Amino acid sequence: MTTVPSSLHAPGVLLRHSRWDALLVALALVHGVVLLSWPIAPVIAVGVWWNSNTIAHYFIHATFFRSRRLNALFALYLSGLLGIPQMIWRERHLAHHAGRAWSPRWSQSLVSETILVLAIWILIAATHPLFFCTAYVPGYAAGLALCALHGYYEHARGTVSHHGRLYNLLFFNDGYHVEHHAAPALHWTRLPAKSDPLTPTSRWPAVLRWLDAFSLEGLERGVLHSHLLQRFLVHCHERALRRLLFRLPQVERIAIVGGGLFPRTVLVLRRVLPDAQLVVIDRNAANLEAARCFLGDRLTCIHAHYEPTLVAGFDLTILPLAFVGDREAVYRNPPTPAVLIHDWAWRRRGVGAIVSLLLLKRLNLVTR
Repeated sequence: MTTVPSSLHAPGVLLRHSRWDALLVALALVHGVVLLSWPIAPVIAVGVWWNSNTIAHYFIHATFFRSRRLNALFALYLSGLLGIPQMIWRERHLAHHAGRAWSPRWSQSLVSETILVLAIWILIAATHPLFFCTAYVPGYAAGLALCALHGYYEHARGTVSHHGRLYNLLFFNDGYHVEHHAAPALHWTRLPAKSDPLTPTSRWPAVLRWLDAFSLEGLERGVLHSHLLQRFLVHCHERALRRLLFRLPQVERIAIVGGGLFPRTVLVLRRVLPDAQLVVIDRNAANLEAARCFLGDRLTCIHAHYEPTLVAGFDLTILPLAFVGDREAVYRNPPTPAVLIHDWAWRRRGVGAIVSLLLLKRLNLVTR
């Protein structure tokens, strides 16, 4: 989803906040039709996960209707559809936003929703016991597991967003999670407008974020647990840097983009060019803190998203393999007199040196 013109946010006669909420109400009804048409475990599981993190989630923060009765009726419908009393979902989720422990509180709404859910379960179990045991219960359990996985990875190592267009189209901007926590009452259509270049993001939506363990950053985290790997990386990078740095005139100021969880580039440069001024530019504050564990407080850090203007006045810029930006633009127009770019071993540009064939990595030097 993207932000929409303000004129389309105007609520209708029934709707309290925005006409866009009519789409969510309609899709909740479609969800019910799909569930009745294809009552199989995968449909049940995906429905519980998707609806809980979109329609039910946004209904928690900003009820859709002007009428309290309509809101109560819609909450009952969602409770029966998802098998989750919405008052429990609401209180638990709001406690999460407030940073406090959740404890159930009985209310008329909770009693009504719980009775409805139990009645539906008893009815299905009594009339279709095989379906209940082999499809509904497994699907329901899988849906809750997906919700738990989703919630865990939204906050593993801090609150993280996912700005992918397809996911945010299908999940109605649910990926803007950092933005949502910064302004929980903000309508879901307005969340993209709150995004910031410094927002911690992942290339994966929350439910797939475990795949980050196989990303460059995930592999980098593994290095933190092995002194042997750390020594190996420092040795490989020092050898490649020494081969290329001797080609340059005197280097006094060096900008290192993406300090990394294990800052081997800085460690090597302190050996090779002990008198040079080193500045690390990283948009991830947690990575900068991790780097300080190896480098101490003497390190000059800039918490910012890389922009060519940030390295103006430096003699050398060093970019990581995991650089987020237009790498080809840097090759074409180096932002400083010299740039060292970590790249894949088969991508030679300018003058290069292999860091390690085991790592499939090389270091390319380009100059103005």
